[in-house]
Amino acid sequence: MQHLKNLWLSLDTRKQIIAILGGLAVMATLFAIYQVATKPGMSLLYSGLEDRASGDVIQALEAKAVAYEIRGDSIFVDTSRRDALRMSLASEGLPGITSTGYEVLDGLNGFGTTSQMFDAAYWRAKEGELARTIISSPMIASARVHIATSLRRNVFRDSEPSASVSVITSGGTLPAGHAKALKYLVASAVAGLAPENVAIVDGQGGLIDASDSQNTANLADQRAEILRGRIQNLLEARVGHGNAVVEISVETVTESETIQQKQIDPDSRVVISTDSEETVNTSTNADDTSVGVASNLPDGDASAQQKSASNENRTRERINYEISETERRIVREPGAIKRLSVAVLVNSALGPDAPDGQENPQRSDAELSHLRELVASAVGYDEQRGDMITIKAMEFQSPGPLGTGSNTSLIEKWGIDVMSLARLGILALTALALALFVLRPILTGARQNAGVLAPPTAPPDRGSASRQEAMAALTGEIDDSPRNTNAMELLPSDRARMGGAISDQPGEDPVERLRAMIDERKEETVEILRNWLEPREEDA
Repeated sequence: MQHLKNLWLSLDTRKQIIAILGGLAVMATLFAIYQVATKPGMSLLYSGLEDRASGDVIQALEAKAVAYEIRGDSIFVDTSRRDALRMSLASEGLPGITSTGYEVLDGLNGFGTTSQMFDAAYWRAKEGELARTIISSPMIASARVHIATSLRRNVFRDSEPSASVSVITSGGTLPAGHAKALKYLVASAVAGLAPENVAIVDGQGGLIDASDSQNTANLADQRAEILRGRIQNLLEARVGHGNAVVEISVETVTESETIQQKQIDPDSRVVISTDSEETVNTSTNADDTSVGVASNLPDGDASAQQKSASNENRTRERINYEISETERRIVREPGAIKRLSVAVLVNSALGPDAPDGQENPQRSDAELSHLRELVASAVGYDEQRGDMITIKAMEFQSPGPLGTGSNTSLIEKWGIDVMSLARLGILALTALALALFVLRPILTGARQNAGVLAPPTAPPDRGSASRQEAMAALTGEIDDSPRNTNAMELLPSDRARMGGAISDQPGEDPVERLRAMIDERKEETVEILRNWLEPREEDA
């Protein structure tokens, strides 16, 4: 402690202030290093929540005494507790859905509530319930529903309700099939709303097309992908993985058609009933002797009788037949395959399967013919439909290595935070620089001043006895250790007074030189020692 006190007293005021400031800076740097080293790594807990949901989550974290950070619209917590906190908050229903549903109607009071107020609250509750249902899908992060309906349908009879749905997906785009399902969901929840009057808008403000034409195009692509996978698996079993490229173009029917047919076959009749009717009618008439024209004739035979007879036979037959009748109603929806085109490219090089002794072997035409038959059977080839299959064998270009290999470093393996290490390194270098370039020069200079200029505690007597003791000390044995050598080092002023006789050549022993000079100049040596031992006038 006395040594440190002497060092501190040997400094002037300016150096003392610099030393204090440097020490404070080093302490602040060390404290910052401690804070960074002991601070836990923060990971994202939730992001993009609404203000109400974020407030509920923060309130729950404070109740659990969990340290958190807010960066914009994101909430960060300790990495080691992130997963456990998510599960714990989920069990409490957080973050909750901020949209309100039918609970809006619970706050309505029967007194003072007009029909317009009730209708507005009802449609607001309807929109909230639909938004909750839509958000329940894992593909959708948030949703808003707006329903436009006329409250005075008796006045506006021709008005039809409409709706719009704004969705933000969790990632990627919303499929057309999902958008169509949302249309039917909203249309089914609102009376009189047609699915065609529902618009689906994504988070970027684009309209999601869920029409039948879009579905037809997607269906063609899906069929082409399924057929391509079948052919790819079939060919790679023979030519090897990566030695076959398959592309399929499916042309589908885009229009719908309804055909009604009624066909009657007269040859395929069956008697179901027979009705026969026969009528016989016979009549005979005899003439009487009544006076008439015949009796008045001169040659007439008045006594002769005239007779007439009639016979009628009539037959009618009715046969009822059941005739074969066929009625057909054909409805052709869009999506049927109209034409199919298949292009297959296989690697012509046989590779390891090549026979020994052949250079650059190629696939034979017979093998390509067999492959074509397999492809035709796999896709359902129909020549009358105009399908086309093309198979060619060409040499493939071997691609170079793409990208780099995935090597797991020690930092990723141990989960080390690189940014924290960088901050620690910067703070450590700052502390080291302050210690080396601020404190060390000050302390070194103070130590030198204390060793050279510090006065002795008790000055010796100036009498002859002291001078004889000094001379006796000079004539005694001198230790050759480095400590004594440094203690006998002369100041520059004393060296000048001695005439510069001491040589600085490295080949000479300084102790021997000092002994020689003491023997030659004893009086000057005693004077120098007296100056060292006597206190300075300013310190007296």
